[in-house]
Amino acid sequence: MHVSVVGLAKPILHGYFRSSCSWRVRIAFALKGIEYEQIPVNLIKDGGQQLTDQYKELNPMQQVPAVEIDGITLSQSLAVIQYVDETRPGPQLLPACPKKRAQVRMICDIIASGIQPLQNLHVIQKIGTDKVQWAQHFIQRGFQALEPILKETAGTYCVGDELSMADICLVPQVYNAERFKVDVGQYPTIDRLNQTLVEIEAFKSSHPSCQPDTPADLRA
Repeated sequence: MHVSVVGLAKPILHGYFRSSCSWRVRIAFALKGIEYEQIPVNLIKDGGQQLTDQYKELNPMQQVPAVEIDGITLSQSLAVIQYVDETRPGPQLLPACPKKRAQVRMICDIIASGIQPLQNLHVIQKIGTDKVQWAQHFIQRGFQALEPILKETAGTYCVGDELSMADICLVPQVYNAERFKVDVGQYPTIDRLNQTLVEIEAFKSSHPSCQPDTPADLRA
């Protein structure tokens, strides 16, 4: 059920410009037309601002994002996306069809549970000199599973011809793959979908290259 947003404070996104999980939330907010405030949490500066006691009170996992919305704080990107989908008007990010909805969730879980956590900053920092090879291995392993699934489910977008939470998860993961020099061209369905999605305004405006905390040398 949608809630009335009249009189509600703007959501506050505590995130990092290059965090794929933060980017997912930014995409969802943009697709839904939700105005929000951003408070940058620099994952590198001062040893990682997410590790402070102050931030730990906001998000005990000491990760980004954390979103203050409607009097509660949510700290997992997919939970945030599903919450705004259930409470805000705008395009639906989960299909009405149970089968398609399950497919969207499956794709999201492959990315959010099976690929991204294995090459996020906290893990990579523990790997040492082999971090690029480590990230490439797990991204390629995930994409090898994802490619045939998307070949079956995709239309214009990841599941059929309507944008969904699956598309929101895919684009940041492809961005990460390219950062780690993975040849995305090996995966033609993933590559095609990504090329389509990155031309959509909600994906452009939420891109890491144009956020308030994007360093000058990385700005578009």
